[in-house]
Amino acid sequence: MAFGSFNQGPAAPMAEPNTTPLVDVMLVLLVVFIITTPLLTNAVKVDLPHAQAAEHQDKPEQIRLVVDAAGKLFWDDKPVAEAELPARFAAASTANPEVELHLSADKAVRYETVAKALAAAQKNGVGKIGFVTAAQ
Repeated sequence: MAFGSFNQGPAAPMAEPNTTPLVDVMLVLLVVFIITTPLLTNAVKVDLPHAQAAEHQDKPEQIRLVVDAAGKLFWDDKPVAEAELPARFAAASTANPEVELHLSADKAVRYETVAKALAAAQKNGVGKIGFVTAAQ
């Protein structure tokens, strides 16, 4: 005895899809939009007060170190030799332990130059390091 439907012939595909759920969803969305649209167009006009405040001054010192394509180093836009970096990092970290290093390196520069600068910063107490990139 075979199990299956009572129809002996092949099942014919359904000719008309059931659109009742689609209509129900569309009517609910229509009601939601009808209710919320007036709320979006009626805004309350409020004159806000103007206030002057002092700029927040608790920013830690930032060191901008730039490495150009030739491998030359610039400390806050002034040329610096690679041998001077450890002393400068040590002086900056003793003056402010929360000093941050913002490192900008040209994409054509050798990684060795950047790695030496990062190592000098880390060995001399600069713990916060950020890499500056250009926006796309």
